[in-house]
Amino acid sequence: MKAGRKQWIGLAVLVLPVLLISVDLHVLSYALPFISASLAPSSSQLLWIIDIYPFMLAGLLLPMGTLGDRVGRRRLLMAGAAAFGAASAVAAFSGSGDMLIATRAVLGVGGATLMPSTLSLIRNMFHDEGQRRVAISIWTGAFAGGAMLGPLMGGALLEHFWWGSVFLVNLPVMALLLILAPLLLPESRNPRPGRFDLLSVALSLAAILPTIYGVQHVAQDGFSLLPVLAIAAGLALGIAFVRRQRAIPDPMLDVRLFGSRAFTAAIGANTLGVFAMVGSSLFTTQYLQMVMGARPLIAGLYALPSAGMAMLTAALAPVLVRKVRPGLVVCAGLLVGAGGFALLSRLDVTGQAGLLIVGIMLMAGGVTLVLTVSSDLIIATAPPERAGSVAGLSQVATEFGGALGISLLGSIGTAVYRGHLLEKQAPAPALDTLGAALEAARHLPEPARTALAAAAREAFTQGQHYAMIAAAAGLCLMAVLAPILLRSVQRAGRPEQRSGQHAMR
Repeated sequence: MKAGRKQWIGLAVLVLPVLLISVDLHVLSYALPFISASLAPSSSQLLWIIDIYPFMLAGLLLPMGTLGDRVGRRRLLMAGAAAFGAASAVAAFSGSGDMLIATRAVLGVGGATLMPSTLSLIRNMFHDEGQRRVAISIWTGAFAGGAMLGPLMGGALLEHFWWGSVFLVNLPVMALLLILAPLLLPESRNPRPGRFDLLSVALSLAAILPTIYGVQHVAQDGFSLLPVLAIAAGLALGIAFVRRQRAIPDPMLDVRLFGSRAFTAAIGANTLGVFAMVGSSLFTTQYLQMVMGARPLIAGLYALPSAGMAMLTAALAPVLVRKVRPGLVVCAGLLVGAGGFALLSRLDVTGQAGLLIVGIMLMAGGVTLVLTVSSDLIIATAPPERAGSVAGLSQVATEFGGALGISLLGSIGTAVYRGHLLEKQAPAPALDTLGAALEAARHLPEPARTALAAAAREAFTQGQHYAMIAAAAGLCLMAVLAPILLRSVQRAGRPEQRSGQHAMR
């Protein structure tokens, strides 16, 4: 049965929290200097202000998706929206670093209820394959667009208001969601949910949280004992989680889905796409502000063309998969994204704005095309009663991709940056980051000030070069594998294709 006008208006309601969460993931980086000046947090507190939100989000996505299958996805969506709005109001007026950490943690809990609820509701609102693809393309476009528009919104707010304004913008959106959701969104849940296994929830949290922690801290501090032990512990507990899911009659996650090469390939493409996109933003934001010298608002404006390209390719995805096999569409998106990274690798200290804009547009367009198709392939495997848990798994893959992108690409860039500055015999404070080097240069007399700043910018662009080449190589490798692993998935509308797991053999 095809969806009607009410379902499409309901989709617009579901896009609101997706857009907002995506913006929130990227807007805080611009507010950190203002938060530091206002609250004077310690270095440890500042790290937790940054980390606690994605930690809670990643750790709770899978349990919250499963909970939505049991208690009702709309009910969980509204509970999450209320928590997200209340935490945003408190966060905006936080008087200390600890208070902001606590409210950011609650924001992470709320975000973990919103993301899988929106995707699983789409699965149950749009039963027609063609309509579902269009709905998921709109959902993906909102997520990708939010990632690109976050810096623009943050820059605009911080140009005119205090740092708390980046949290207050959440309130009207959450209020609108709470008003419209009961009117436009149908309730759905698993009619036979079985027993809720608390041990599975504990194991999933115990596996995801230390792994994400370890990956992020390897990126920030290099290899040391605690992050490596955290990753090892997380992987061991992840194995225990998978074994338990195979053993119990009502698993939180149906691990048999990974027996499908197409499902596994879709998860892999999704993870790698986010890996490249998030990892690249680590460099492009610094390049704009510290190499080109752009103010936050101007830096945000550079993201507008890429946001438009992301939304365009998300809209084109349903059309393309009707003409071409999904494996080939994913391959094309990966190659376009790799071309964008190849262009970004050519940036130098002269501030090549045109090259930057074209590179980010190609990267955003290609990766968004991949994310749109892979998200549809992932959610298409889910029986309607388990849509929440599969949607949660999809978002966990997204979080892992982002953490790995920051860690691996950041580590490559940092290693090259430090090596270049060591050759120049730069002072120790300049070896950590480009921002630290420019701050250290401010306290030096001329001509040492100019020399250190120039050497740091040159070292940063060298590190960016190798990181972008690594991202392009990863996308090219997946582009070779995607048509092979997805060859069983026919193009949309072919008679031999069926929905659900039959299409993913």
